Amino acid sequence: MPAPLHVTFAAGPEGPWRIDRIDALCGEGLEPAERLRVVEAASPKPVLAASWALRGVISNPRYTQRAELNGLAARQQGLRRPEASRAALIPIRKTESWWAMAQDERRAIFEEQSRHIAIGMDYLPAVARRLHHSRELAEPFDFLTWFEFAPEHETAFDAMLQRLRQTPEWRYIDREVDIRLSRY
Repeated sequence: MPAPLHVTFAAGPEGPWRIDRIDALCGEGLEPAERLRVVEAASPKPVLAASWALRGVISNPRYTQRAELNGLAARQQGLRRPEASRAALIPIRKTESWWAMAQDERRAIFEEQSRHIAIGMDYLPAVARRLHHSRELAEPFDFLTWFEFAPEHETAFDAMLQRLRQTPEWRYIDREVDIRLSRY
């Protein structure tokens, strides 16, 4: 397994992504900012001149079974595709009742009841995604979800989010912010 990759999403006056809007869907929002930088490193790096910075790590897959991992690998395209000039950063925090459950109980809600992975697969390869874990870093969110897509796939992306937000899993979310971005 490769070493974890530390990722910081830093909002401020500079960065390749323009922040088009920040919507607090549940719980406290984030301060407005103009641009977003995505800083990737083998170890955490300090970020200067940021309105806010959210940190996460890409590590081993969780809640996934082998067949799901294989399906995702076969269908998903990578990030930074030239045509994917739209993005969304969606930080999420789950409730304490979520974390009080055993892993198999969370998995049952996540996939067997909510079909989280199956719903996401319906939108591949148009929507590329990457999950960052933040809970173990004592960050304000548990997960930072990053999505990239072409402008013509934004409606499909919104449909995917609507489906996910209607699942039993979303009863366990107590903070969610939807940050929309564009790159020209």
